[in-house]
Amino acid sequence: MSIRLDNVWVRLGDTDVLRNLTLQVEARTVAVVGENGSGKSTFARLLGGLVTRTAGELAVLGLDPGSRSGELRRRIAVVFSNPDAQIVMPTVAEDVAFSLRADRLSTSELQERVAVALARFGLTALANRPSHDLSGGQKQLLALCGAFVRRPELVIADEPTAYLDARNARRVADHLLEDAGHRLVLVTHDLVLAQRCDVAILFAEGRVTAVGEPAAIVSEYEAMLR
Repeated sequence: MSIRLDNVWVRLGDTDVLRNLTLQVEARTVAVVGENGSGKSTFARLLGGLVTRTAGELAVLGLDPGSRSGELRRRIAVVFSNPDAQIVMPTVAEDVAFSLRADRLSTSELQERVAVALARFGLTALANRPSHDLSGGQKQLLALCGAFVRRPELVIADEPTAYLDARNARRVADHLLEDAGHRLVLVTHDLVLAQRCDVAILFAEGRVTAVGEPAAIVSEYEAMLR
């Protein structure tokens, strides 16, 4: 993981949502925890180039999301808590293929990439099913499939298990955490899940208040809540 922030601020409207963030993280998997409104989601969107910083210096995978956003988008994938916001095509297979639209693959290459991705996420039997007829868990797996078919270097996942039952939450978490082929920034309220990461970052009131070993960061966060 290569994320570096130096005195980064993000102002949305009249509010400084992120303030004076100075941070450098090199771990493969990073959990981001904190209360609602603490700035976690804005931080995730900042790393993904979906929010623009107001001040400071920022590099993700060695790239400035402000000046090299196109290159960064080709190397990362962003997954949200609500998969309906990411599903755009009528059928499951078409939706996965849509993620590869910029790669200009041949028809055979495209079909092979889609087939491999569908098999990986257990969606082969649903390939021709209408995307929006899927269950919540299946939709989130489809959103992950559409992200991973691009073979991103970095996945930024903002509460990807928030609306899932325990079985599907575990399946999604396993896909995110157990594949060593990508790096991960995981925003989550699931503190057990957070402790499966290599490093954790604690946010409070738009600031980073602690960075370190996940169990210690979770304990610090839990103490804040008492």
